[in-house]
Amino acid sequence: MVSEEVIDIFAAAGLKKPDISILSDEFLAEVRGIPQKNLAVELLKKLLGDEIRTSSRRNLIQSRSFGEMLERTVRAYQNRAIETAQVIEELIELAKQMRVAEARGEQLGLNERELAFYDALETNDSAVKVLGDETLRAIARELTETVRKNTTIDWAVREGARAKLRVMVKRVLRKHGYPPDKQEKATLTVLEQAELLGDLEAE
Repeated sequence: MVSEEVIDIFAAAGLKKPDISILSDEFLAEVRGIPQKNLAVELLKKLLGDEIRTSSRRNLIQSRSFGEMLERTVRAYQNRAIETAQVIEELIELAKQMRVAEARGEQLGLNERELAFYDALETNDSAVKVLGDETLRAIARELTETVRKNTTIDWAVREGARAKLRVMVKRVLRKHGYPPDKQEKATLTVLEQAELLGDLEAE
């Protein structure tokens, strides 16, 4: 969804509104070629921000990570720590990373929902990595199923339902040998992600 504000920036930069993916190579090349570099920065900042906001409704961890990267780059630019041309390259690189992240689910054989839980498992942590991809995928699938069966529209408000789901999440993690010292944090993240998906279902 391209907002009005972005369309105005497009008009100012003499570009037509993109009907292709905003993360496509063609579009990014077009933005890189805008003569007014500060407009290119504004455009990328706005588009990536919108994209991250949209993904935050689906995948908490992924959107947080990209949100932090965007914020860091923009802050460095505002503090004049990096040149306009460099910030454009960094934002384009971020857009490409976001595109790669979108394809990850397919590579892992996980649907969008399963991938969100997979990411909630701190898969980059060395203690968690020892479980291996196969086990982490199995945990993600089981969590997706557990959450799907146990979330009701008002579950976020009902402490009892939340507590019950918490116990079930911990049971799934234990069953698959998830590192005990990492279980609490993973459980909280999984519940947060589940709440997000619960909210989406309730809409």
